[in-house]
Amino acid sequence: MRANFFLSLVVTAGALTLINATWAERLPDTPKKPVDTEYQGVTVEDPYQWLEADEDSQVKAWSDAENQQTRKYLDSFPDRAAIEKQLQDWYAKTSPSYFSLVSRPGILFMMKFQPPKQQPLLVTLASADDLKSEKVVLDPNVLDAKGTTAIDWFVPSLDGRYVAISLSKGGSEDGTLHFYETASGKALPDTIAHVQYPTAGGSAAWNSDGTGVYYTRFPRKGERPDADLNFYQQIYFHKLGTPDTEDSYSIGKDFPRIAEITLQSSRDGKYILATVANGDGGDFAHYLLGPDGKWKQITQFSDQIKLARLGRDNALYLLSRANAPRGKILRLPLQAPELNNAAEIVSTGQAVIEQIVPTQEALYVGDLLGGPSQIRRFDLNGKNETIIPIAPISAVQEMLATEDGALLFRDVSYTEPAAWFQCSQGRTEPVKTALRNTSPVSFADVEVRRAFATSKDGTKIPLNILFRKGTPRGDGQNPTLLYAYGGYGISMSPNFDFTRRLWFDRGGVYVVANIRGGGEFGEEWHKAGNLTKKQNVFDDFAAAAEYLIKQKYTRPEKLGIQGGSNGGLLMGAMITQQPDLFRAVVSSVGIYDMLRVELAPNGAFNVTEFGTVKNLEQFNALYAYSPYHHVVDGTKYPAVLMMTGANDGRVAPYHSRKMTARLLAANKSDNPILLRTSSSAGHGIGTALTERIKQLADIYVFLFAQLGMTGKPGD
Repeated sequence: MRANFFLSLVVTAGALTLINATWAERLPDTPKKPVDTEYQGVTVEDPYQWLEADEDSQVKAWSDAENQQTRKYLDSFPDRAAIEKQLQDWYAKTSPSYFSLVSRPGILFMMKFQPPKQQPLLVTLASADDLKSEKVVLDPNVLDAKGTTAIDWFVPSLDGRYVAISLSKGGSEDGTLHFYETASGKALPDTIAHVQYPTAGGSAAWNSDGTGVYYTRFPRKGERPDADLNFYQQIYFHKLGTPDTEDSYSIGKDFPRIAEITLQSSRDGKYILATVANGDGGDFAHYLLGPDGKWKQITQFSDQIKLARLGRDNALYLLSRANAPRGKILRLPLQAPELNNAAEIVSTGQAVIEQIVPTQEALYVGDLLGGPSQIRRFDLNGKNETIIPIAPISAVQEMLATEDGALLFRDVSYTEPAAWFQCSQGRTEPVKTALRNTSPVSFADVEVRRAFATSKDGTKIPLNILFRKGTPRGDGQNPTLLYAYGGYGISMSPNFDFTRRLWFDRGGVYVVANIRGGGEFGEEWHKAGNLTKKQNVFDDFAAAAEYLIKQKYTRPEKLGIQGGSNGGLLMGAMITQQPDLFRAVVSSVGIYDMLRVELAPNGAFNVTEFGTVKNLEQFNALYAYSPYHHVVDGTKYPAVLMMTGANDGRVAPYHSRKMTARLLAANKSDNPILLRTSSSAGHGIGTALTERIKQLADIYVFLFAQLGMTGKPGD
């Protein structure tokens, strides 16, 4: 029998109705200021466009008032504080988590997250099994006691002596590049501003002798019009010890306005590879800087090369989806870097190739099998295939080659926290290293079931259903939370979250749907859910919900749904298309006005995923599902918790403001429509731990109340 971790939520259905009604009486009126805009001959009225002005005093006052009402509502439940305290206690008991590993001669660099510290720090180890050798290179919690400064990314020099680190504040992801000595942690005087931004990220790669770096940078004021200062990312070279005003332009003036650049060095530093994404739609071009000091374009967007890795054998390994939606691998000699010289070494098959890691003697391939992962090992010619054994229904989150030819990979499942494993050179049996997470709670009593729902057009949609062993099925009474994403080719693979213990202890069922728009079954799966085919994403999710109801896991009154960012768009579509199918919705940093999303800087990068109103067919598709434009007056909507961050550079927070205002005006149910805006966060990246815990506590208390989760079975 489990300890009673927190107070029971003593809220009857009648009491909840009273709380909801009291909330509704307190709501301030939202003025309508209609603005008409014509798109493709269609006039569209926008009553809340005025809420887009972040700095307007009326907008701030409205947002503050909504926040106050949301706080009063969530804090009215008796166990809100106890849930937050329980989460704090659990986080304090968790082991350190290690991620973003990079190998250099005799040293491993990695990010380490160790609650109750607010932000991850950068450390080094002599090896993955020598925790006592840890040295801190940079702890942003020391730089900023408030915990609002975060490490965006880091790149060590090829000899490991120095490390370049991008730092940003307040979840803004607007990064400044700093340089540190690895051994001492001493900061060098060099800094370079605006190397990283949510629109395109940022990257750097060191030259061979560690005297300087190639890095990405956005335009500075005066270099381009103000409207373009978060576009036109280019590559420059910085020599250590010199002012950044003397940095030399390298390449990028001819790249697209929405280019997103990632850099990597070969291990000997003779080559620099630039991967250039054409926005967020999944098309890439590749450029190689060789010993002659000249850049050469190797691939174009139309070539369908999705990933490139520099090998240690003077070869470039390419993941191609040309006539192979699930991927094939090509090997290209660097001496003749033209795509027509590439040889196919791993053919396409049933598995979706996602990662490639060449070592001195082997090629490791990370695959997706509809969500879960597998690893295959080949020789460098793509022969002698061997399966590396990993846990069933698990996800390989990271893979890298060490200096001695070993493979390190991070594996996680729904019921076991992440751990790093090592395959030594010449071996195929992985060994768990000392870099492993422990959980403050056990999931030994949680079962994972793989099932398939049938979408509107007959497509089979995988579901991962998690519940406590012995949970009754067949009466439709289980509170259930359904989660999905469905975009950008991003796959929803198994992950571990110990806070779900709260959910399972109250009898909850948790479900992740592998809907189209993701990459679980390759590029075809992605393309079937983007641009004018986005409605498939929403149909898939609705089918998942209907499956859970038909199989009597739950019923609409007990079903909650959750998503964020592109998954927030999914939530908006479900609210407007299927308001009777769910009882509660948690939507974080979501996109809701699909006709104006491309006007924001990062929205322009999303055109390759969503489409543009400038194209008639794409406008028709966008307008057909845009959640903001399909809220209908007089509809009884489910309970909704909208969450956004004031510093979000990926999805403008005005989407959440406008959608909330529209729902408040239209809703005829007593269910609450809540907006929670965090002043110290952005899209979620770089959010301080304290704020993350507060967000989680609000989500759980909202869902517990709405789904009638009034106690913990088994206490």
